[in-house]
Amino acid sequence: MMEILVNGERQSTLDGQTILGLLEQLQLEPARVAVELDRRIVKQPEWPGTVLRPGAQVEIVQFVGGG
Repeated sequence: MMEILVNGERQSTLDGQTILGLLEQLQLEPARVAVELDRRIVKQPEWPGTVLRPGAQVEIVQFVGGG
């Protein structure tokens, strides 16, 4: 296990976790979010192969519909 920051809060996750795996862990719909890793926007096709490191800073923004 390792610790990362997700939207400013400590989060434990598995060693070698990918962005896509983190979204699944957090039960977030990948089609409805944008992800920034260590102040760099990561495009959706890169999520399965982008491995998180201990102390990584992840920002996740969810898109919400309505009106």
